[in-house]
Amino acid sequence: MPKSKVDLYAAIRRDAKTGLSSRALQRKYGVGFLTVQKALTSAWPEPRKKLPPRPTRLDPYKPLIDEMLRADLDAPRKQRHTVKRIFERLLDEHGADEISYQMVRGYVADRREEIRVQAGRGVVEAFVPQTHKPGAEAEVDFGDVTVRLAGELVTCYLFAFRLSYSGKAVHRIFASAGQEAFFEGHVHALNTLGGVPTGKVRYDNLRAAVAQVLGFSRHRVEAERWTAFRSHYGLEALYCQPGIRGAHEKGGVEGQIGWFRRNHLVPVPEVATLAELNAMIDRWDQEDEDRRIRARPRTIGEYFAAEQPLLVPLPQEPFETGRLFTLRVDRYSQISVRTNRYSVPVRLIGRNVRAMLHASELVVYDGRDEVARHERLIAKGGTRLELDHYLEALVRKPGALPGATALDQARSAGRFTPVHDAWWDAAVKAHGERDGTRALIEVLLLGRHLPHEHLVTGLAAALKTGALTADAVALEARKAADADTAPAEAPEPSAGGRTSIAPLPAAVRARLPPDKRPLPSVAHYDQLLRLRRDRPTP
Repeated sequence: MPKSKVDLYAAIRRDAKTGLSSRALQRKYGVGFLTVQKALTSAWPEPRKKLPPRPTRLDPYKPLIDEMLRADLDAPRKQRHTVKRIFERLLDEHGADEISYQMVRGYVADRREEIRVQAGRGVVEAFVPQTHKPGAEAEVDFGDVTVRLAGELVTCYLFAFRLSYSGKAVHRIFASAGQEAFFEGHVHALNTLGGVPTGKVRYDNLRAAVAQVLGFSRHRVEAERWTAFRSHYGLEALYCQPGIRGAHEKGGVEGQIGWFRRNHLVPVPEVATLAELNAMIDRWDQEDEDRRIRARPRTIGEYFAAEQPLLVPLPQEPFETGRLFTLRVDRYSQISVRTNRYSVPVRLIGRNVRAMLHASELVVYDGRDEVARHERLIAKGGTRLELDHYLEALVRKPGALPGATALDQARSAGRFTPVHDAWWDAAVKAHGERDGTRALIEVLLLGRHLPHEHLVTGLAAALKTGALTADAVALEARKAADADTAPAEAPEPSAGGRTSIAPLPAAVRARLPPDKRPLPSVAHYDQLLRLRRDRPTP
């Protein structure tokens, strides 16, 4: 039989690989079903629960012992309390007859060093300088940053990948620090660097990579997708020690995040989208190659130029960093992804769709067709709705449009402009509440075929002329689109030395009286066709 629980787990896992069933393993080792399942799940047994400390007879005297140990901090080295002297003082001065010498000795052995550390007189931890080979090592970490995004102050996460030799760092800001952001940050960094380090990459115990920490060692149970990602790119991970003890093991990237935050993100940046902010970060990373780290003789860019050829080439095939979900569309034409809700077209209500969640966006597919694309929500419990997804339902229920949540979000995003509201009000006055709202919905449906800016121009032109129908708006929008795409006409050269006739200015044409002549007609030519039909055939 195995000597310890670790050996028992190892034996069970070894026999399970040979094909033994769970019941056979239970009979062989005399254990229950749960023990077998735990052994197959993890090679490291669960630690025993630590019992709360039991009260002892020494508890009333512990403050007195602490006071004596604190007095020793300033006493001469040869005139400090020994355990024997502390025990004697407790007996003589405080009548502690119920305690023993062994109780005092055990408490003082642990407490003396704790008091020295609390007073700042403990053992100083030493840091040993390290030498890093070119192209061999790197460090990765996340740091939180505050950004004013679309007018709202939000907390985002700064991903940093730093080469240890040159100090070249690549940064990316994401809405979350989840596994999708972790993977996309790596892909962006490795593509920017043009290769993969040949040695170890240092990580702390991020949930995106580590599923379980095994004791106080460096052994980890990795997340399956992270293992596949590492295997695809050939990354070799080295995990730092748990807790504050392991923070100094990747001090380069820890300091890099702090430096980047202080020098580039102060004051708090104000941007409309994270894509805009990341474009600025790419420019800052490029500019940072011209600086020197401390007293190093060369710049980061010069060190990186020598390091980059030594990196391992990137794999040819890309790795899918997003997470795929299969979800059912509810009666509100929404799907729920990671506590947030997103809209899809109403025709998909009751059906299953596939949603690919990336670090910054969500893409929804019906079969192979993309049906929705949303910017990923940052906060939990949020809702992101697209007004276009509900237009087919609103055609049948125009009364639901004024109070629709999707309409409020379209106004906030600037997709439903004051021009829309003005045209809508005029259409309601002209056609009534129901028909005017339905005319607006028909105009919104035009947005699927016409660019948004041209549609707004068409609405403004139709409102100015009093044309309150969707057909009039479509005509004006197409005129605006043709005006944008038509090439500028060059003036024709004059023939025979004569000057060409210049067109009237627009201001003059606007003052001309309206042309009331009837439109040309070809009805008079129909009699010629009748004469041709009446002619006898030879």
